[in-house]
Amino acid sequence: MSDGVEVVRLTAWVRGKVQGVGFRWWTRARALESELVGAATNLSDGRVEVVAEGSRAGCERLLEHLKGGGTPGRVDSVVERWGPSRGTFTGFIER
Repeated sequence: MSDGVEVVRLTAWVRGKVQGVGFRWWTRARALESELVGAATNLSDGRVEVVAEGSRAGCERLLEHLKGGGTPGRVDSVVERWGPSRGTFTGFIER
């Protein structure tokens, strides 16, 4: 980007007691605070998949929130993958 901000895509798979506890709503709020777009989706195996696009700094902030212990429920582990932004999101949704 011309303003020097690196735009990236973070995909994080969060394992623990993260379904049915307000985790996706909480994640959406943290993502919007960092001006990120994407989605938080419940997976059939009990994990939540978080996909966020925006500045690298914003995505790193969101990842720290996910790992930081202040989430609803309980996070046992977070597996992350980084890549280029795909530009497929216009807001942050819970699925």
